[in-house]
Amino acid sequence: MIHRKSAAQIECLRTCGQIVFAVQQKVEALIAPGVSTRQLDAVAEAAIIEAGARPAFKGYHGFPASICASTNASIVHGFPTDTPLADGDIVSIDVGVVVDGYFGDGAFTVGVGTISSAALDLIDTTRRCLELGIEQMRVDGRLGDISHAIQTHAEAAGYSIVREYGGHGIGRALHESPHINNYGSPGKGPRLKPGHVFCIEPILSMGSPEVEHDDDGWTVQTRDRSLTAHCEHTVALTENGAEILTLPAVLSA
Repeated sequence: MIHRKSAAQIECLRTCGQIVFAVQQKVEALIAPGVSTRQLDAVAEAAIIEAGARPAFKGYHGFPASICASTNASIVHGFPTDTPLADGDIVSIDVGVVVDGYFGDGAFTVGVGTISSAALDLIDTTRRCLELGIEQMRVDGRLGDISHAIQTHAEAAGYSIVREYGGHGIGRALHESPHINNYGSPGKGPRLKPGHVFCIEPILSMGSPEVEHDDDGWTVQTRDRSLTAHCEHTVALTENGAEILTLPAVLSA
């Protein structure tokens, strides 16, 4: 069952989304060669707590940190470490928060210092996939429309879809139904209704989409160690269309 949220619940989720955005802004501003992802995690945790929230990821099924920080071939769920970021790296930062029992979740990928044109194109294409997926979040559309829009753009640009992971519903749990594949056929799946709140999150690989887990049991990497990018917004569907809750209202229109 896909739970539909009331207007009041969406406002609670918007509060969470605004904190996610603010924390992302603080973290992104610090990303540079020589900075470690553990340092970024400390800044994020302090900012989340200062905002009156708590980190959604820390302690989630034993996850040890407040953010996921996945570099280069790491796809998702990367542990923050003391290894300094290097010029030319790309890094995905995933932030989750809880406020009064409601969750917010969002991710972005950026380059560290000067990155290759190929890496920049991967990131730009992933962001565009996210935009196109959100555009398909329409009243009486189908869940598969979101999936198909992401897949079509990614594959047309020459990238692979990492199929083991995708978007999800969100509300009083970090992960609610439905699971949202980043691939699929248009016109298929449940109809989209006002009150649906989804995390849409395309994950693209520059090479093979096949994955493997690190020894830590969490970090997921591409098997061929090709670069990956991951972007995510929390999005509410209202009678007026899709509203991105992890952007300030002035930017989400």
